[in-house]
Amino acid sequence: QVQLAEAGGGLVQPGGSLRLSCAASPSISKRNVMAWYRQTPGKERELVADITSGGDTDYADSVKGRFTISKDNAKNTVYLQMNSLKPEDTAVYYCHAREIYSTDSVADYWGQGTQVTVSS
Repeated sequence: QVQLAEAGGGLVQPGGSLRLSCAASPSISKRNVMAWYRQTPGKERELVADITSGGDTDYADSVKGRFTISKDNAKNTVYLQMNSLKPEDTAVYYCHAREIYSTDSVADYWGQGTQVTVSS
């Protein structure tokens, strides 16, 4: 069982920056995809960015050029650097991890969520 611990949310002014972190414990399988999702009240959870164990990344169009996902394999930690934040980025951000055992066998884990509020 993988536990995900998120940190780094908070209140920031428009145009500011925040960095979220998500540590997986005790460890995560070598084949994995880690991602950040976000959700606002009344809306579905949406994918913000993901990164594969090979280092390939993908971003939602709304955050391209502003957000960067990265990871530290030695620490089993994924980061989301958020720059040029906008009020519409306000949401609860969730870390997600998928362990891939085979083409038809995966395990999904979620963090507890961290609030990001962009407001002046």
